[in-house]
Amino acid sequence: MSDNLVQLLPDAIANQIAAGEVIQRPASVVKELVENAVDAGASEVSLIVKDAGKSLIQVIDNGCGMSETDARMSLERHATSKLRTAADLFTLHTMGFRGEALASIVAIAQVEMKTRRATDDLGTRITVESSEVQIQEPTAAPPGTSIAVRNLFFNVPARRNFLKSDSVELRHIREEYIRIALAHPTVRFDLHVNDKLDLSLVSGNLRQRVIAVFGKKYRDMLVPIEEATDVLSIGGYVGKPEAARKSKVGQFFFINDRYIRSSYLHHAVTMAYDELLGKDSYPFYVIFLEIDPARIDVNVHPTKQEIKFEDERLIYNYLKATIRHGLGRASIMPTIDFESDNPFSPSRTRYSASPAAQDPDQALPSKMNRETPRSPSPDPPGEASRHANNLRQWEQLYENLEVEVDTDTGEVLQSRLGQEEDADTPPAQGRAPVQLHHRYILSAIKSGWLLIDQQAAHERILYEGFLRTLREKPATSQKSLFPQTLDLPHADAELMQSLLPELNQLGFDLEAFGGGSFIVRGIPAELAGRNNELDLLERLLQQYKRNVDFSNNGHDRLARTLARAAAIKRGTGLDEAEMRSLIDRLFACEQPRMAPNGKKCFVKYELEAVERLFE
Repeated sequence: MSDNLVQLLPDAIANQIAAGEVIQRPASVVKELVENAVDAGASEVSLIVKDAGKSLIQVIDNGCGMSETDARMSLERHATSKLRTAADLFTLHTMGFRGEALASIVAIAQVEMKTRRATDDLGTRITVESSEVQIQEPTAAPPGTSIAVRNLFFNVPARRNFLKSDSVELRHIREEYIRIALAHPTVRFDLHVNDKLDLSLVSGNLRQRVIAVFGKKYRDMLVPIEEATDVLSIGGYVGKPEAARKSKVGQFFFINDRYIRSSYLHHAVTMAYDELLGKDSYPFYVIFLEIDPARIDVNVHPTKQEIKFEDERLIYNYLKATIRHGLGRASIMPTIDFESDNPFSPSRTRYSASPAAQDPDQALPSKMNRETPRSPSPDPPGEASRHANNLRQWEQLYENLEVEVDTDTGEVLQSRLGQEEDADTPPAQGRAPVQLHHRYILSAIKSGWLLIDQQAAHERILYEGFLRTLREKPATSQKSLFPQTLDLPHADAELMQSLLPELNQLGFDLEAFGGGSFIVRGIPAELAGRNNELDLLERLLQQYKRNVDFSNNGHDRLARTLARAAAIKRGTGLDEAEMRSLIDRLFACEQPRMAPNGKKCFVKYELEAVERLFE
């Protein structure tokens, strides 16, 4: 018996190991195949998907095609047409370059390739299974390449079992498809899902492509940006403030037409908006940066979505300045709401689009508005000013301790007092409840007090109400004075269409209008007043997509999602009547202790625990 333990792995096993990094899910196959089609110079690309890519992923292009030898070599590991020397890594302008994609795909699927160059009379057909070539023969084929990937992960059942539901995997496929389509607006892209045309994007310019993907409502909400320097060029579109969303949807960076993720560059974008957006809003943008490939390193991760820059700080500042100039040219600038209690609070800042300024720099927010303003001069000395000054000093004294000071009552609250009561105890009806930091409600009970999380409590109330409505009878709808139109991207429109019966049961008055548009005539009376109809529905869709993996029935998932989207948020001020109503309705629930997501709705603090603090 040999004492040697180290052995060279067979190619099939090595390819399966490599596939674990390169091919993580069906969307990974879509990304690699469609990028190869674009690199081949295709002007038309068709993507065909069945069973969310588990049964079939097929990409058909009219690109340059391959010879018989190239077709066979393309399936080998580390075989690529895009590199000749190590130095080529620093001059890359193509999407693929590692030579791992096709080799990884054929290691874990059954693949059929048909390809022909325009100058050849016949093309080549190759079928491969588990890295083993089964058939290689001449065939009649149109110019270009067609690659069909069947039964993904058929020989790696553990990986197949970890795939998510079809709706989740299809969402990832659409995301990859959209990223590549945005990067190449002059290429026509068609997506077929389960033998139906899901989305067709004709060739055009970037603006047309953005509107085709995200909906007609973006036609008037896109602000062009464009700057060129010796170091880099920046172009694309950013959204006006009304295009911002409450979730991180609609944010795209492309470096040399390659989609990337960068929290650092995203921060530059948000800083460029300054006071134009609320704290929990995310701007819309599709931004392209062209930079010398020698100044970046794309060979960081197999997904090629992480890039290292030679000088990140320089790019950060250029990007921020370019967006500010673009917003300035569009005459979008912050204004101050002087009717607010605190006119300098970012949440009170609005924007105005005044007539275009001749000098773009004149349209940028003034330095006063970009910096934190100084407080106004203090009032003359007196009892009120001395009291406020003393209160500020006490708050500073206790700011590093584990206590809170209620600025309304002067009481000192300990955040870790007592233990939670075993039974659900409704609060006493005597003393009025107090709101703390627009997040919690303090309500006195006989043995102490309850600290109630207003958002969690409202989610529980809405959740149980929506469930009852879905199980029993339609809810009352609060009609809008004027109907509104909700324009959605194709994928979101399909999801909204599937939810229409249940949403109308819940009290929405919604009607499909065609082309991704919906007429909104009303919302549930329960939600009227505090919610904007269109904003609520968009939040609902984003929450629903995030919650799609929950292992519960559709009614329960929709009730959870809508409760989360519609509940009063932390930071919302409530008057006494609203707080009392919230408390009464919470303790009328079947499960008042927990929100639908499992978080506590309230915690009880014992008066005895407070007394021990002063011993």
